[in-house]
Amino acid sequence: MPPLNSVRIFEAAARNESFVAAAEELSVTASAVSHQIKTLEQFLGLVLFRRNKRKVELTPVGEQYLVSIKYALDEIEVATQRLTANPETDIVTISVAPNFLTRWLMPRMQRFQERFPDVELQISASTGLIDFNKSNTDMAVYFGHGEWHDIEVHFLRKVLLVPVCSPALIKNGRPLAKPEDLRKHTLIQVSKRLYEWQEWLQLAGVEYLGFGRGLQLSSSQLATAAAQEGLGVALADSTLTSREINEGKLIMPFDIMLNTQKSFYLVHQKNRPLTYGMRAFKDWVIEEMHKSCV
Repeated sequence: MPPLNSVRIFEAAARNESFVAAAEELSVTASAVSHQIKTLEQFLGLVLFRRNKRKVELTPVGEQYLVSIKYALDEIEVATQRLTANPETDIVTISVAPNFLTRWLMPRMQRFQERFPDVELQISASTGLIDFNKSNTDMAVYFGHGEWHDIEVHFLRKVLLVPVCSPALIKNGRPLAKPEDLRKHTLIQVSKRLYEWQEWLQLAGVEYLGFGRGLQLSSSQLATAAAQEGLGVALADSTLTSREINEGKLIMPFDIMLNTQKSFYLVHQKNRPLTYGMRAFKDWVIEEMHKSCV
């Protein structure tokens, strides 16, 4: 680690483009600022500033360093503000797959808030893997086979796909009485998982040949939304779409379920002791998932 006081002074000098202005801001002398900058440059073995008579300018490596330093200092400031503003609140930062977030977690968030009013969840939607060693994310919900390295993995539920569509779709003279009737409808597919419809039709005993029309979308969330708009029939997770089905926004014409061999998992950094908030969320989400699968 570089000297943290030198880092703080470097950021102020770079932002003000002046050692004198940085000194006034930090209530130190200009010579002290110059000394700290030299200390930091010696530590790094790099020149961070070009010294001119009236102002200083960052070198290319100095500009690159400033970006990361400013981000780190901003994170420290935000973390401090959160802690001092809500000293009794346990904050948990969570990254969640978008479809899981909007269709399962968000409709149940009020129950969590009522049960754990002293825990604040800060949630972002993401499909990527988290490097917990370099991120301030505490926990994440992943979709996959559960074979990730260097993280703790907690199984939530298997992903089972069923056909779903808008009730209006079958009121236009094209019924869905049997799986073969799908030939008369547009199949909505997730572009990275085109094999899923073929596997479901095979499970239903229907040959995949002869299906000419299709609509490809980039995510399960968009595919389900397209089905709800009456654009065709999509394969959707039976649990994530249970709310729309119960409300009559979607119907499930066939109860044949395709086991994708993938699941949802709650993950966090390996060997990390769980905070009160993290443990509360882990226990709650596993309990709620069990309820929704019963």
